[in-house]
Amino acid sequence: MHTIRLTMAQALVKFLAAQRIEHEGREVPLFEGVFAIFGHGNVAGLGEALYHAQDALPTLRAHNEQTMAHAAIAFAKANGRRRLMAATSSIGPGATNMVTAAALAHANRLPVLLLPGDTFATREPDPVLQQVEHFGDPTITVNDCFRPVSRFFDRITRPEQLLTSLPQAIATLLDPEHCGPATLALPQDVQTFAYDYPEAFFTPRVHRIRRPQPDSRELEDAIAVLARAKRPLILAGGGVHYADACERLGEFAQAHGVPVAETQAGKGALADAHPCAVGAIGVTGSVVANRLAEQADVILAVGTRLQDFTTGSRALFERDDVTLVALNVGRFDSQKHHAIPLVGDALVGLAALDTGLAEWCASDAWREQTGSLKREWAEVVARVTADDGRELPTDAQVIGAVNRQAGEDGTVVCAAGGLPGELHKLWQASGPGSYHVEYGFSCMGYEIAGGLGVKMARPEREVFVMVGDGSYLMHNSELATSVMLGHKLVVVVLDNRGYGCINRLQQATGGAGFNNLLEDCRTVAEGAPKMDFAAHARSLGCQAESVCGIQALEQALGRARQASGTYVIALDTDPLPSTAEGGAWWEVAVPEVSQREQVNEAYRGYREAKRRQHH
Repeated sequence: MHTIRLTMAQALVKFLAAQRIEHEGREVPLFEGVFAIFGHGNVAGLGEALYHAQDALPTLRAHNEQTMAHAAIAFAKANGRRRLMAATSSIGPGATNMVTAAALAHANRLPVLLLPGDTFATREPDPVLQQVEHFGDPTITVNDCFRPVSRFFDRITRPEQLLTSLPQAIATLLDPEHCGPATLALPQDVQTFAYDYPEAFFTPRVHRIRRPQPDSRELEDAIAVLARAKRPLILAGGGVHYADACERLGEFAQAHGVPVAETQAGKGALADAHPCAVGAIGVTGSVVANRLAEQADVILAVGTRLQDFTTGSRALFERDDVTLVALNVGRFDSQKHHAIPLVGDALVGLAALDTGLAEWCASDAWREQTGSLKREWAEVVARVTADDGRELPTDAQVIGAVNRQAGEDGTVVCAAGGLPGELHKLWQASGPGSYHVEYGFSCMGYEIAGGLGVKMARPEREVFVMVGDGSYLMHNSELATSVMLGHKLVVVVLDNRGYGCINRLQQATGGAGFNNLLEDCRTVAEGAPKMDFAAHARSLGCQAESVCGIQALEQALGRARQASGTYVIALDTDPLPSTAEGGAWWEVAVPEVSQREQVNEAYRGYREAKRRQHH
C-alpha cells in the first residue's frame, strides 16, 4: 500500500480538496472553500495546511465566527445543498460563536462543515488559554456544546481517526434525510501530528445525492387517498427545492388542478404568476392559502417539517375531516401530525403520484374558488404594498418597492423579526432562487452574512438584503467582507428604532410596551442615539445613503443596481403597522394571572383559541 506522510491538518485539507460533486450538469468541487478566523487553536496546524492548498481549497477571512458560518450555510442553501463550505475557528469564544450557526443549520436541515480548534489531547499544558475546565470530567471542552446541534460530531484525538470520521462527516452533509451540520473538533496538538496516510484516501471522488424511492405500499395508500379528494391542497416546503422538484411540482399541480401553498422554506417553488400558486400558508400566510387549508379535504405536504408557523400551531388544517399525506425524504418528518407517510424523494415521489393518479383532478368548483380567491389576494397585496406618500412607510410598502426593483434576476434575503412574516405574505416570487429567508431558527444577524453566501453561490443574481436596525446592529461586519471579496450586495436597512416585531407581539399578548422600542427602554435623559447607518456602512467600505419615503427608496434602489459594489440604503420606518389581512393563530403562552387587565383579557382569548388545536 502506497502511503503519504502528512499532518492530520494537511490530510484533512487534502481530502476536502479532492471531493467533487455533480451539480447542474457538470462536475465541480464539493467545497467552495473554508471560512477561517485563526487563533492559537487552529493557526499553526490547520492554518499552515490551508496556506499550501489555496488554489484547490480557497481560504476566506471573515470578521465574526457566527456570521462566517451563516454565510457558509446560506451558500449551501442557495446551491440546493449540493455545494458546501467549511468554517474553522480557534478553541474558546471563536468556537462557541459558531454554536448558534450550527443550531441554525440543524433546524433548517442545511449542511456546513464546522472545524473548531480544541484543547490539547495530551493535556500536558492544561489548562491552556481559553480552556474551560470541568472539574468532574476532563474530557469535556466547550466544543461539546456542538453535540446537540450537530448531525455528526467527533473529536479527532488521533490523526488516523480521519480515515473513518471524514467520510462519515461528508456522508452526513450530503444525506438527503439526515443533512445538517457536521462538526469535527480538532485538538491543536493533534492537528500537527503526522501519520502515513494511504494515498488512496485522497483519490478524487465524485458524489451524487441519493433519491430514495417511495415504498410501493405507502404509495398505494397515498394514491388512494388523493384519488378520492375533491378539495386537495399541496403544501410545498424546502424539500421541493432541495430535490430539484420545483418544475415537476408545477406540472403536477397544473395537471391535476391542485392549488399550491408554500412554507417559508418552500416559497418560490412556483412563480407567483403560476395559475396554481396561492402563496404563503400559516401564521404569516395569505388569505387564499389559509382559506383553502381550512376547507381542504386532503392536504399533500411535500418536503416540509410542519412547524408551528405552517400549521397555525396545529389549529389551521388539522380537523378530523381532513387527511394529511406527508411526502418527505425523512421518516421523522413524514410521521408528524398523524399523517399518512410517503417516505421518498420529492421529485421521484411526485412523479410516482402523477402516474398513479392518471386523469384524476380536483373538482371544478374548487379550482374556480382558488382562482377567485387568488385574484382577491392580488388586489390586497397591491394595495398594502403601494406607496401612499407617508413619511414613515410600513414594512409592507418597503417590500413593495424592493420587489418592484428586484425584477426577475433578484433574490431577497432576510431572517427573523417582522420582515420575514411580511415577506412571506407579500413578496411576489419570480420562481426558484428568488426568495431566501431563514426562518427555521429565526436568527437575528443572519441577513447580511446570508446575503454574502447567496451572492457567492449565485453571482449572476442581484441580491437584496432586507434587515431591520436591530439585526443590523447585532451583525453587520460581513459588509466589509463582501467589499473585500467583491461580492456585491444591495442592503436595505429599515430603522424602526427598536425591535418592532416583538413590540407588537408584546402588546398583542396584553403586555405594556417595554424594552423593545428604544423609546420604551431605560436610557439616559437624552434618549437612545439616532444611528446613522449610511455613515456606518461607508466606514466599512460600502457605498451608502439615507433616504426618506418610498419614492426616494425606489430611486436609490435604481442607483444601487447600477453600482459595482455593495450598496446600503437606510430609511426610517413605522414600527407599529403590520399587514392585517391573512395570517393565522400562533400559540404564544400568556400569563394566567397578571396585574394588567390587558394581560388577563389576552389570556382569556388564548384559552379560547387553544380549543381549536388538534392533538
